Amino acid sequence: MQTITIDEAPRHVGDEITLRGWLYNKRSSGKIMFLQLRDGTGVIQGIVTEPESPEMFAIADRLQRETSIIVTGTLREDKRAPSGCELQLSTLKVVHEPTEAFPIELTEHTPAFLMDHRHLWMRTGRQVPILRIRDAVFRALRDFFHEKGFVATEAPVLTGTSVEGTTTLFEVDYFGEKAYLGQSGQLYLEATAMALGKVYWIGPVFRAEKSKTRKHLTEFWMAEAEMAYYDHTDNLRLQEEMIAYVVDAVTTERKTELEQLKRDIDLLREEVTLPFPRIDYADAVKLLQNAGHDVSFGDDFGAPQEATLGDHFHKPVFIERFPVNMKPFYMKRDPQDASRVLAADLIGPEGYGELIGGSQRADNLEELIAQMKEKDLPLQPYEWYLDLRRYGSVPHSGFGLGVARTIGWICGISHIRETIPFARQLNRLYP
Repeated sequence: MQTITIDEAPRHVGDEITLRGWLYNKRSSGKIMFLQLRDGTGVIQGIVTEPESPEMFAIADRLQRETSIIVTGTLREDKRAPSGCELQLSTLKVVHEPTEAFPIELTEHTPAFLMDHRHLWMRTGRQVPILRIRDAVFRALRDFFHEKGFVATEAPVLTGTSVEGTTTLFEVDYFGEKAYLGQSGQLYLEATAMALGKVYWIGPVFRAEKSKTRKHLTEFWMAEAEMAYYDHTDNLRLQEEMIAYVVDAVTTERKTELEQLKRDIDLLREEVTLPFPRIDYADAVKLLQNAGHDVSFGDDFGAPQEATLGDHFHKPVFIERFPVNMKPFYMKRDPQDASRVLAADLIGPEGYGELIGGSQRADNLEELIAQMKEKDLPLQPYEWYLDLRRYGSVPHSGFGLGVARTIGWICGISHIRETIPFARQLNRLYP
């Protein structure tokens, strides 16, 4: 007898098989018991009848939700079922019974309660497809970079310098020396790119922002890439190809999960037709002003402004050529206008905000030192970074993709906390 997973069940209709999982829910209709079994790949209904199996019926009748069980039975076609089949049980083995009632009912709970029980909440219907889609996004990103000839590398989590500014650093004691949790792997990836050409990493980053919005976490994962001999235009082309690749892969591989979340898959695919629109920052300001926003040249765009831009274009849009004072020290100035940088943010549609931030990097030593002095940054901690401009510097570019926000957009969910197994937020460090 073959042991299978629930997602394999449609290929075994008519077979006697074994499934291992947990009791997700149950209901009875007279002498018939309907057991919903989950195993992480899906949910299937198992049927036990009292006249045929009185002992098994009695066991099933007493079981609580989330009892771990192993069942055998014959798979029968049922087109009404999500899996396309149901299981007529012949045996039921209890692996472990909960010591008390499962705390999460299949009803409404407050977000705080669900986050306090995140370790259990992730077992429930909505969370499983989200986490499976998360897995598909990570795999699609790695596949994309591999197919494009990138080399996977790593950046340290503990660093001695800032990348995105000192106000959002988590400071730690490193054997009596100040160190920080990394805000980005970018500076280190630039060094690796000078050795390997095109590199990427997917890893955790930390931002000590005191933000409570639905788009912010204090610990999240970034997919970052750096490319030697890439200019600003090359950079944007790669980014949009990556987004289109990931959405195509996920909507193909995880169509069932997206349907469970009631995501409009056709809309999602339409949104990633290439190329993505590009708009100059100054023109974006004018567009927002005409739409009634109180925004001036030099202002950052908040969630309402980003939502308007996404609604205007109905797809991801690149906002280009930001003013120098809005961006970090390492970005290359626009040769046509030294008050701007060759940078772009990719704003997602449907109100999902910034998905990617990227730029061409300053590749001239004197230029970079001058920009660091403008930002009042000490040179000594960055001497290793300056070495990249002393020895064989080349034009190069890179970007960072916020994986959680991207997953949120693909899934069509409203809050970023659901896109990661265990969210870390301003007031959330448990569990």
